[in-house]
Amino acid sequence: MTVQELPGAGAAAYRPTPPPAWRPRTDPAPLLPDPEPYRVLGTDAPLDRALMLRLYAELVRGRRYNAQATALTKQGRLAVYPSSTGQEACEVAAALVLQEQDWLFPSYRDTLAAVARGLDPVQALTLLRGDWHTGYDPHEHRIAPLCTPLATQLPHAVGLAHAARLKGDDVVALAMVGDGGTSEGDFHEALNFAAVWQAPVVFFVQNNGFAISVPLAKQTAAPSLAHKAVGYGMPGRLVDGNDAAAVHEVLADAVARARRGGGPTLIEAVTYRIEAHTNADDATRYRVDTEVEAWRDHDPIQLLEAELTSRGFLDDSAKEAAAEAAETMAAALRERMNADAELDPMDLFAHVYAEKTAQLREQEAQLRAELAAHQDEDEGER
Repeated sequence: MTVQELPGAGAAAYRPTPPPAWRPRTDPAPLLPDPEPYRVLGTDAPLDRALMLRLYAELVRGRRYNAQATALTKQGRLAVYPSSTGQEACEVAAALVLQEQDWLFPSYRDTLAAVARGLDPVQALTLLRGDWHTGYDPHEHRIAPLCTPLATQLPHAVGLAHAARLKGDDVVALAMVGDGGTSEGDFHEALNFAAVWQAPVVFFVQNNGFAISVPLAKQTAAPSLAHKAVGYGMPGRLVDGNDAAAVHEVLADAVARARRGGGPTLIEAVTYRIEAHTNADDATRYRVDTEVEAWRDHDPIQLLEAELTSRGFLDDSAKEAAAEAAETMAAALRERMNADAELDPMDLFAHVYAEKTAQLREQEAQLRAELAAHQDEDEGER
């Protein structure tokens, strides 16, 4: 019990503050994550065979997608590509736990999650190609725009989830972010609002070790990123991000909790970015090859494949079928991306405002005049 001194009074003026002076708003113990990342593979936990086989096929396709998209940057068909190689378990699980009416809020590295949710592989790369603002209709696919600013999608996810709850809609938002994004103000603001409003949103942090070249130890001194949840009054979960079965289970539990009105959850998946930050990054300047190779031994595809094979879920024919489907997808992606896009320069002025501003109309007219002048010159030279 504390005491309070009344200004200008003697010793007799000391009195105890009304008890209790302070109490926790919630019991913090149930909100704390486990001390070690949660794992399923390598244990005796029961597995849903159909789900595991679907996860495996999507992981194989996702690995091939990452490799093909990376190759397209080297061929000049993509301006940049942030690969999620090594993180496929997180990407695929995030897509598969959602129902059709739910929303996915990806970060710039989460093209694979969008594709696993059903987005056209080419449309997922349109922004990175530089052809269009987004490349797809977010409302049609229930996938927020892929964009490069860090963590800005998190408050949007909270707003959508809160609005859905107020309207009585059965909608959960799953917001993805990297460890670097947790250092942004948007991350903290989103978690605070989500917890206060008890919004049906799941925050999914893929801790891949580096914010470009900055290791996690230089971003936070917290025991884990999942521990940050208790400060906002929501549960924190820590999971092995390369264990596809564990990631799916933890995400599914959090989504189900949000759907039944339990509020938000913060999940940290411990994984690793095998490739460089993007094709413009030289990762050898801030990490050593032995570290990368150690994580290759903890590869999400190899872990799941070994587990399913040992349980008799996966045979050679199923492996071959998954590989062939992945190659078919990659071939189609190459063919479509090798075709030059037909772009209308006037699209620069579309979808900026519901009603074009005077300045935007002026710029549009100026561009029309310049294009018309170039066309006249070309026709005069023929």
